[in-house]
Amino acid sequence: MGMIAAHADWSTDPRKRWVSIARRGARGWRAEAPVPAGDPAALAAALIAEGVPVALGLDLPLGVPRGFAAGRPEAGFPGFLRGLATRPGFFAVAATLDEVSRDRPFYPARGVRGMTRAAHAAALGLGEARGLSRLCDRATAERPAGAPVFWTLGANQSGKAAIAAWRDWLAPGLAAGAPYSLWPFEGGVHALLARGRAVLAEVYPAEALRHAGLVMGGSKRVQRDRAALATPLLEAMAARRVAPSGALRAMAKEGFGPDAAGEDRFDSVIGLLGLVGVLDGARPDFVPRDPAVRAWEGWVLGQTALPRDG
Repeated sequence: MGMIAAHADWSTDPRKRWVSIARRGARGWRAEAPVPAGDPAALAAALIAEGVPVALGLDLPLGVPRGFAAGRPEAGFPGFLRGLATRPGFFAVAATLDEVSRDRPFYPARGVRGMTRAAHAAALGLGEARGLSRLCDRATAERPAGAPVFWTLGANQSGKAAIAAWRDWLAPGLAAGAPYSLWPFEGGVHALLARGRAVLAEVYPAEALRHAGLVMGGSKRVQRDRAALATPLLEAMAARRVAPSGALRAMAKEGFGPDAAGEDRFDSVIGLLGLVGVLDGARPDFVPRDPAVRAWEGWVLGQTALPRDG
């Protein structure tokens, strides 16, 4: 069956948002070189218009921690996200803990001496610091912990990406009836695939890298280190029946370029490889049998390892 897989590496800076797209035919996938993602609603609409099922991976949080969801009137995260279209104040990042609330959970607006994630969690009524994290954010035997959804400071944060995507695209899109299905809240990825819709799933490139059997030597922020991974990357693509275009092959060999967006182009390709792995069955469409995960927290596509701390 024909299908489109795309993965967008996300950033608050539109210049660092890149998407890699592959189309599946009778002999496997044909992957193109990363391109600027542009307006995400327009991107999704253009892919849907091709008339085949679309799976769109996103390197940003889709879900909220279970403690935050406790007592909410919605049945789950999709309904909650849809409702945020009429709550712009939700996305105003709190400058102090006094401003933090369930209606304004993102923090901090800037660095302040002595601030901690534990204090942030307490201000939200989530107990200790781990209450800020979803199950899929916690460290596993395969990777370190990811950043909590509502934390917005430092290199290891995902809150700003969540704000940009939820506020500017997903909440208003869902409220307007955009043809999106959110995995895993609305079902398994294969069951959700349908013409005229896009299945949106959270994909973590660092996780996808390991799932493809790739080991990053050095730093993905360094062009020569990305270039050193070119041969293993192309071999991993071949193993998953992904044929790169000439432009993508050349880009991989040169380390995805010397500019600051090189790491974003690299991540978009790695995320695409992880997405294809699940679509074709190289990785399972696994989701823990945990009602809070399936309704509110979400999961990382392709991840099977559970947190080390339970």
